[in-house]
Amino acid sequence: MIDFTLEFPRPLMPNIVPVGGINCNMRHPLPEDLESWVAGEHGFVVFTLGTMVSDLPEETTSVFLEAFRQIPQKVIWRHTGKVPDNVPENVKLMKWVPQNDLLAHPGARAFITHAGSHGLFEGLCHAIPMVMVPIGGDQPDNAQRIASREAGVVLDIYSITTESLLWGLNEVINDTRYKENMQKLSALHKDRPIDPLDLSVYWTEFVMRHKGAKHLRPAVHDLNWLQYYCLDVIALLATVVLVFVILSVKCLKLCLRKLSRKRKLD
Repeated sequence: MIDFTLEFPRPLMPNIVPVGGINCNMRHPLPEDLESWVAGEHGFVVFTLGTMVSDLPEETTSVFLEAFRQIPQKVIWRHTGKVPDNVPENVKLMKWVPQNDLLAHPGARAFITHAGSHGLFEGLCHAIPMVMVPIGGDQPDNAQRIASREAGVVLDIYSITTESLLWGLNEVINDTRYKENMQKLSALHKDRPIDPLDLSVYWTEFVMRHKGAKHLRPAVHDLNWLQYYCLDVIALLATVVLVFVILSVKCLKLCLRKLSRKRKLD
């Protein structure tokens, strides 16, 4: 799932269509209990690390809780592990959170995320600046793309401290350039002739209508194994190099013979 609002320029094959943001428009109103909890003049922060990581080591958890204790915003944290004893009053732990619906809420101030592609596009769609703590896979690369556009900051989850987390939250919440930059990116992302979901439906039906749309298939599928692994090209280059080496050696030998003959005559 890509979109050139965030992607760096790169070539695409004719059978690839960017549909980044396909998951953003499917939103619902918040449940009444959650709506009343997030209400407040300072807004709230959404904290999720995806479905793969929902529980953190005790030391890391205490770092986050101590930082959250010192900010005026409320925090909704997707947390499925053991509930700590010292949870601040402004922190709500939930085993599941309506992430997209929360980010679409006008009270959302920041998004603490592992920088997975789905969460990244939800934050982009709703123009929420991010504090990113990538863990692995494509996440560090995703995080750097947002950070390079000054729409968020990147922290190291393995060495994070209360001070660094407070700095990151203060940057994206109180420094208006992050929000402004994210709003500009969001406007670019949304300015398209067709919604990503409709676009994906169109191209799926296009392929079905045209029996696989073979004219869009890359030529690599029609190559034999010799061509696929470029063995013919390798053989040609190896031959050129071999001929060059042989000619160089022969020329060198010829020069040495002439020099030796000249010395004998002298």
